[in-house]
Amino acid sequence: MSQHRWIRRAAGALCLVVVLVGSAATNTFSVATYNLENYLEVPAGSRPSKADMAKAAIREGLLILRPDVLAVQEIGTTNALLELRGALKTEGLDYPFWEHVTGYDTNIHVAILSRFRLTARRPHANEGFLLRGRRFRTSRGIAEVDVQVNSRYRFTLFTAHLKSRRESPDGFQDELREQEALVLRRLIEQRLKERPGGNLVVLGDFNDHPDSKPLKILLGRGRTALVDTRPAERGSAVVSGAASRASERTITWTHHYAKEDTYSRIDYILISPGMAQEWKAGETFVLCMPEWGVASDHRPVLARFSAEDR
Repeated sequence: MSQHRWIRRAAGALCLVVVLVGSAATNTFSVATYNLENYLEVPAGSRPSKADMAKAAIREGLLILRPDVLAVQEIGTTNALLELRGALKTEGLDYPFWEHVTGYDTNIHVAILSRFRLTARRPHANEGFLLRGRRFRTSRGIAEVDVQVNSRYRFTLFTAHLKSRRESPDGFQDELREQEALVLRRLIEQRLKERPGGNLVVLGDFNDHPDSKPLKILLGRGRTALVDTRPAERGSAVVSGAASRASERTITWTHHYAKEDTYSRIDYILISPGMAQEWKAGETFVLCMPEWGVASDHRPVLARFSAEDR
């Protein structure tokens, strides 16, 4: 067994699995993002259908997290989303409201499941951009919804799945992803211009590291700069050494790339300055559970908020 595999198994065995109770009384609420890795009902192109064992592992993780609003990437058609929604309901996790957005990629899409009413839906399925004199469309659609948590609190949620780091036939996957980030950032700025100080969550699989150009674009600058919640595994902080360094040594990876056997943080929950006032940093984390890889090559991340403007 390779050293990397031994470390991965040992880490899985030592994971802290924290069971959370859903926010039945809406004093607080949670949002989560999860790339489901080809959650398809039937094979599509080179992508296989999702195995029942993998589906069950996904539900196991979601039943631990019990997010009030869940954004997913790499979901298939609406049939796949409704199958997941129905299976979760059977196991006690009900999402009455949902949104599914298609895009240029005809096989995998983005979607939202919510306990709370979606008061507005603004799907962005055909966003485009110019690059090297050619017109492109974003790889996947961008979902945008307004969520009414209670009579006093609402927020806008964007979820996206930016271009993967696999090289494109044109040979410039990094530039494509950067342009997609610019498209998403324009939508963010438009919403914040309409609602200065508004509550905004931008989450999903952005397929790049925290110091990359796409993330810098998404985070922005100045008064409309977003906050990176930087979820980490619970219990992963280093207890020895300076406190200022301990926060840098938490385990934050969300994705395993099997070809290179590497682990990286490419799934994010970003929030506006207005929503940062309600953010509960201590209840924001990456789910760590044994055999996580049966479900997906990604791990879900969750953030919790107070349900009242501060």
